Amino acid sequence: MAEQFDGKVALVTGSGNGIGRATALAFAREKARIVVSDIDAEAGEETVRMIQGLGSEAIFVKADVGEESDIRALVEAAVKAYGALDCAVNNAGIEGEVLPIADNPVENWERVLRINLTGVWLSMKYEIRQMLKQGGGAIVNMASIEGLIAFPGASPYVAAKHGVNGITKTAALELMQANIRVNSVCPGFIDTAMVDRIKTPVPELEAVISMSPAGRKGRPDEIAEAVIWLCSDKASFVSGHTLTVDGAYVVQ
Repeated sequence: MAEQFDGKVALVTGSGNGIGRATALAFAREKARIVVSDIDAEAGEETVRMIQGLGSEAIFVKADVGEESDIRALVEAAVKAYGALDCAVNNAGIEGEVLPIADNPVENWERVLRINLTGVWLSMKYEIRQMLKQGGGAIVNMASIEGLIAFPGASPYVAAKHGVNGITKTAALELMQANIRVNSVCPGFIDTAMVDRIKTPVPELEAVISMSPAGRKGRPDEIAEAVIWLCSDKASFVSGHTLTVDGAYVVQ
């Protein structure tokens, strides 16, 4: 699939590190022009430098995906810089506090839902508007295996990621005839800072991860490759699909 995105414009939220950064770099290797977005400006700018080191173009736009004005400005900046928006990867997310429902503060629930679910919905809202003007595009929403199954203590995250899969399917139905494909990816346990942060309050997480048939955590680039495929013309008849990339974890 060498340079299949040459000249196309890809937006990746939460691309300052982890899966988002790996996805932005994967687009760069395919010669896309990339809009890097993150709440962490230093990390986002570092991703831009890495992309430029691969010989591709990129800009950084700081945005909080839970703020509608930020998302509107983000999409506007992408179009102003590059004239179009061909691919959008709504990856930004947080883990939140891991606590039983009875002990979980409403502030944690609201924060996780605002970023992980409302943020995806808002991002799609403005991405879709631009893609309708253009006559097409591809969107990939980052869900999780926790959008398919549940884990104790993770009620806000589980609810949000189930919601991401639901709104992905709804958007796919609304937009297929408009030549806009919308899919989601459900990563398993991936070797990222987010998973590392969960270890501290939940020491038994390593035991959970060890249950994977793969016997290891996944790599961010393994998720990025799935995203790239869904955005490519190779997946031209794929929409409304939830692609699980988890080393066979959920089929046990």
